[in-house]
Amino acid sequence: MLVLGRKEGESILIEGGIRIVVVACDKGGVRLGIEAPSSLRILRGEIADQVARETQRATVSAGATVPAGLAPAGLVAPVRRADPNVAVTAESDA
Repeated sequence: MLVLGRKEGESILIEGGIRIVVVACDKGGVRLGIEAPSSLRILRGEIADQVARETQRATVSAGATVPAGLAPAGLVAPVRRADPNVAVTAESDA
């Protein structure tokens, strides 16, 4: 993990047209502005975790897999399938 110090008004540029700007800092936290191509999905970490848990719960209870494009890439945890010989892994960029 790269850790950078930034002050209000300063930014960080990430390859792919992503710009993160420190909008405000106070005792309650930091407000960030994110500029990115509209084709990229941006989720807060806790929302991404919630989506992954709900997707896993739904697929396990239904005994099915999630169709491509319906679950956020890299956020879906492994799902159990009827055939225990089929290995399923979750992709991760972390």
